[in-house]
Amino acid sequence: MAKTLFIFGTRPEAIKLAPVILHFRETGLDTRVCVTAQHRGLLDQVLEIFRIVPDYDLNVMTPGQSLAQTTSRVMAALDPILQAENPNVVLVQGDTTSTFCGALAAFYRRIPVAHIEAGLRTGDPYQPFPEEINRLLTTRLATLHFPPTQASAENLFREGIDPNRVTVTGNTGIDAVLWVAQRLEAGALVSDFTHLDSSRKLILVTAHRRESFGQGMEDLCRGLLGIAARQDVQLVFPVHPNPNVREPVNRLLGGHPNIMLVDPQPYVNFVDLMRRSYLLLTDSGGVQEEGPSLGKPVLVMRNVTERPEGVYAGALKLVGTAAHQITASVNQLLDDADLYRRMSAVHNVYGDGQAAGRIAELIRSFFDK
Repeated sequence: MAKTLFIFGTRPEAIKLAPVILHFRETGLDTRVCVTAQHRGLLDQVLEIFRIVPDYDLNVMTPGQSLAQTTSRVMAALDPILQAENPNVVLVQGDTTSTFCGALAAFYRRIPVAHIEAGLRTGDPYQPFPEEINRLLTTRLATLHFPPTQASAENLFREGIDPNRVTVTGNTGIDAVLWVAQRLEAGALVSDFTHLDSSRKLILVTAHRRESFGQGMEDLCRGLLGIAARQDVQLVFPVHPNPNVREPVNRLLGGHPNIMLVDPQPYVNFVDLMRRSYLLLTDSGGVQEEGPSLGKPVLVMRNVTERPEGVYAGALKLVGTAAHQITASVNQLLDDADLYRRMSAVHNVYGDGQAAGRIAELIRSFFDK
């Protein structure tokens, strides 16, 4: 039986890999988990929800470390683990520093790499930064490519990737969000957010992209102030711990009666906020995927997206980071019932909730040949 090793380090990776890890273990695949802990606290929340105990925890996070420092520490820590475990395949997800380092470290050991959520592209190496380059480099290192959509697969084909090594699986993040949402609906999971004002429309906000640091984040906050001037809305904003996000958000939005600033939420709470919201305002890739699956319109505070399928389908709209554009786009969606109906009617843009099972079968068949 093939031995598999998952390498990841951030909360979004953990959310999207948890269904795959659970499925691998439930179906008898020999599975190991190594976390870099690139995001310590946010990562641990997800591991606890899905009851995943890592076999290896590198705990590389230190305050204020640079991308170069993170990369070098992860690479140095991974090599002895790969040498000791000698897995048949390493699985990585998405586009983080942990993703790229996991793929490169495995390549150095001549271990095949399977890349989950492969093929996403903006075409701009600095948007998002450094994720666009991370995923391009991971593609060159990977043996198996599991894009979430046909459009992502077409990106890989244009780059010369062998179609026999590419299989569209759907996005594993949809598996995760539907798993949690169904259990919330059934009462098997409980959220802490029972105190929101049900008479006002809930707008859930997330913002953390590195390319928005500085003026972009300031403009974004001013756009939120324009929205919060309405009395029929309530904004909930889980604030990312990065000081480049936390400082301007607290300075510009702190104390506003219509804006609730909270710490990053456990995944169950966050899914509950999404399913109870009227609309989602975000720069997060995961939220762009999850929102349509829950029937929520998504306004994306970026100039480009590597998830254009949602834009083409009408579930997502790019609104940039200019304050006036953010305010105007949200107001339009709040006031135009027909536009809201059209955007919220789009579902299953990125997957059907069965991606984990497909990936398990693909890994089995690859090693059965």
